[in-house]
Amino acid sequence: MRIDRLNAIEQHIFECNTASLDELAELFGVSKNTIRRDLKELLDRGRIKKVYGGVAINDTPTLLPMSVRSQSNMEAKRKIGALAAAQVEDGSCVFLDSGSTTLALLPHLAEKKDVTVVTHSLSALYEAAKYPSLNVIALGGMYCPETASYVGASTVQAICSTNVDTAFIAATGVSLDYGLSNSTYFEAEIKRSVVAHNRRNILLADNSKFDCHAAFSFCAFGQLFAVVTDLAPSQAYVERFKREDVKLFVAE
Repeated sequence: MRIDRLNAIEQHIFECNTASLDELAELFGVSKNTIRRDLKELLDRGRIKKVYGGVAINDTPTLLPMSVRSQSNMEAKRKIGALAAAQVEDGSCVFLDSGSTTLALLPHLAEKKDVTVVTHSLSALYEAAKYPSLNVIALGGMYCPETASYVGASTVQAICSTNVDTAFIAATGVSLDYGLSNSTYFEAEIKRSVVAHNRRNILLADNSKFDCHAAFSFCAFGQLFAVVTDLAPSQAYVERFKREDVKLFVAE
């Protein structure tokens, strides 16, 4: 489908920083005229720009779209999802935030009995709908295209009135100085409310998220119950987690 090719082209540009028309035409097996039409639509999204001979990432910092994020580090996310799901018992109620890594939990949660998923993420709702065994509760609000999720005061209010056994959260960056951070203000507010309202918060983060930070910090390490990742972080993180009484699960 064309939309799949558009998303794949955009992902390739973000991974390589720049791309030429000839390169994209050869990579995706279409004509240069087709690539020109595709790039025109991608340019309208505002995340890439024209450069001599091709296109490049827009200099303006922006959160990668969910269509791109969900396709990156897929194997790592699958491992993280399987390991994180082991922390969920039958009959549990869990919260999933709008991070792309949390989506990897759903196939494994569907294998359990009577699990309820609470989420404000449209992507998570779409994926959860594939599994009839899951009970799904949607939290509404104002739709945010950047994160494919619902945000705002009504979303925060719904979160604060919902009791879950475990909250699974993702982050744009994880750093020793800034804790967990996110690129989007409204999404950071949602994450902050979730973390403050729940005691069993589990971070799902692949190795690329460590030693990075974004504009809005929303969670200190001491607010976490556990961290699930695909590769062991540096010793500094291991010691910090131990000092803060945060469990570390590594899906190596």
